Amino acid sequence: MTEGTRAEIRSTTRSDTSLMRIEGEITSGSEKPLMEAFAKAVDAGARTVILDFGALDYMNSGGIGLLVTLLVRAQRQNKRLMAIGLNEHYLQIFSLTRLDEAIGIHDTEAAAIAAAG
Repeated sequence: MTEGTRAEIRSTTRSDTSLMRIEGEITSGSEKPLMEAFAKAVDAGARTVILDFGALDYMNSGGIGLLVTLLVRAQRQNKRLMAIGLNEHYLQIFSLTRLDEAIGIHDTEAAAIAAAG
């Protein structure tokens, strides 16, 4: 875990899909590990990045802002973002911020991988 961010991001890439498991907290202090994990996934050939929020403990407005930044970065590089593991609270936040319109939300990893095609 990176000190000061309280976030750990574990990435695995298979074929053209990467899974980023987010553990801990996503705040504005999480920018470095989040962006580095995304860059690593893209460098490994990922066209779709699945964000797994199943182990997320906390995300504040700074974290939402980071997701918007990540989305913009992904769109500029013609990459797709998907999300799994969102609890009801974060599903509501994604809906309120309209992130659910730009990031595909799925119930399971298998469903997200299938949607990635």
